[in-house]
Amino acid sequence: MNAILPWAVHFALACFALAMVFALIRLLRGPAAQDRVLAFDTLYINGMLTILMLGIGAGSAVYFDIALLIALFGFVGSTALAKFLLRGEVIEP
Repeated sequence: MNAILPWAVHFALACFALAMVFALIRLLRGPAAQDRVLAFDTLYINGMLTILMLGIGAGSAVYFDIALLIALFGFVGSTALAKFLLRGEVIEP
């Protein structure tokens, strides 16, 4: 089982990197702002999963804390962008 784990981590990292490239293309070429928000959401989720795979591969718990922060800031950013697209402002008077 331990011999398969490094190969699985490298395969997952390659898949997440490919998914990040596709999300970046959609972020740059997206025809609508909603497509760009979804691409941003996908990009930060794939980035978080990449950090988690690096943490599993290294066996360090620090990576998991970093992934938690990325998830938190990504959620707040996606929520703010969605609210801006819906109402035109993020902070209401």
